[in-house]
Amino acid sequence: MAFTIRQLQYFVAVAEQGTVSRAAQNLSISQSSVTEAIKELESDLGVALFERHPRGLNITHKGHQFLRHATKILADVSDARRTFSGDREATTGRLQLGVTSLVAGYVLSDLLARYRRAHPAVQISAIEDNGDYLEHLLVGGKLDIAVMVTSNLRDRMALQSEILEISAYRLWLPLGHRLATAEIINLADVADEPLIMLTVDEIEENTGKLLAALGTRPPHVAFRTRSVEAVRSLVATGAGVALLPDLVYRPWSLEGDRIESRDISGALPVVQVGMVWRRGSSLPQAARDFIGLAQAQRTVRQRV
Repeated sequence: MAFTIRQLQYFVAVAEQGTVSRAAQNLSISQSSVTEAIKELESDLGVALFERHPRGLNITHKGHQFLRHATKILADVSDARRTFSGDREATTGRLQLGVTSLVAGYVLSDLLARYRRAHPAVQISAIEDNGDYLEHLLVGGKLDIAVMVTSNLRDRMALQSEILEISAYRLWLPLGHRLATAEIINLADVADEPLIMLTVDEIEENTGKLLAALGTRPPHVAFRTRSVEAVRSLVATGAGVALLPDLVYRPWSLEGDRIESRDISGALPVVQVGMVWRRGSSLPQAARDFIGLAQAQRTVRQRV
C-alpha cells in the first residue's frame, strides 16, 4: 500500500515534536491515529523511522533521510494548490534576504527557486555574511528575513525565528577507514584522529566542546577551512576525519572520491537552521509570502 499525504503530515509532526502525544495535540487528533499512521508508513517503507524510548521518540538516520523526501512532497503539494488557489493579485515589491555561508547552498537555493516560480514579479536581493552581522541588519531594518543557523541566535528579544531544519552531527570518514566498519563509534574513538575543522558559524566551537568533554588532550586539528568542499576533499583523500552536521553531507568529493558518514553514540549537539526576522516588524507582503512558502517546505516544521 502506497503511503498517503496524511501519513507524511503525521510523520513530519512527530519528527518535530519528539513525541506522539505532542504531535497529536498539535494536529488535534487522537494519539492512536498518529501511532497507526507511523506504523503503516514504516511498514510500507520497510525501515524504522523512529527509535522508541520511555520519554518519546528519536528519529533514526533513515528517518532523517526520509524526512527530506516527505517535506519536499508536502511542499510540492502546497505549490500545486497555490497554483490553482484563485485569481489573487500577483505579489510585487522587493524582498531583502540575508544568509549565512553554511546554509546558503543547502537551504536557501531551493527556497529561492520555489519563491521565484511562485512570485516572479518580486525583486530579490540577498547578502551572505556572518550571523552577528545579519542580526545587526535585521534589527536595523536593513533586511526583511535572514536564513541562518539559529542555534546560537544572540538577540532573541529583538528577533523572531522559526526552524526550517534540525541537523545532527555525524562523523565523516575516508573510504576504508578503520572506523567505517565499526558497529558502534564513540567520541573517544575519534580523539586520536587528525581532524579537519570547518570554521563557519558555530561548527568549530561545537566540535571543540565535544572533544574537550572527553577530558583528553586537545584534538589534533590537521586543517582549518571555511570551505565545505575543502573538507570533503581532505577527508576523502585521508587527510583526516570531520564532525559535521548531516545537512552538508554529500557522499562524493569534487574529485569523485567517496566519503563515508557514520553515527556517533552519545549526546551530540544539533544545528538548527531557520528563518529570522525582526520581532514586531510589519513585514511586506513579499516577505510574508517567503515565510509561508518556507513553512510549507521546511524539513522540521513547527506546524503541519
